[in-house]
Amino acid sequence: MDLIVRPLLPDDFAQWLALWNENNQGQINDAVTKETWARIHHEGYPVFGIGAFEGEALAGILHYVLHPTTGSIQLVGYMQDLYVAPDFRQKGIARRLVEKLNDIGKEQKLTRIYWLAEAENKAAQALYKNLGVKLNFTLHVLPV
Repeated sequence: MDLIVRPLLPDDFAQWLALWNENNQGQINDAVTKETWARIHHEGYPVFGIGAFEGEALAGILHYVLHPTTGSIQLVGYMQDLYVAPDFRQKGIARRLVEKLNDIGKEQKLTRIYWLAEAENKAAQALYKNLGVKLNFTLHVLPV
């Protein structure tokens, strides 16, 4: 079956919600869920979502944020979430979603696209090692 990768539409909510909840591994916050979906569909808000569809089934989702940065006039893209439903894994869907984001980055002349991935997530690390340039930084978080 052909895979179609396209922006998430309001009618995709029910299928998106199932993948969103799986991606969040049971840590469901209804207010965050509602706000995330609203941001994805708010005109002019810098949060976006794309989905990979096999037929009518939403197989995977990718969320990204566009923002300014120092050192460049052009925006950068931050890939926030990438999730493929278990029944659709090992089919190249995650790669297709990232490739679509790359196409969007080229179209919008982004300076770069970046993301974080857990070091222990072997599937993510296997995918990303051939897609991006790994930088030797550590992440620090200052809770406020």
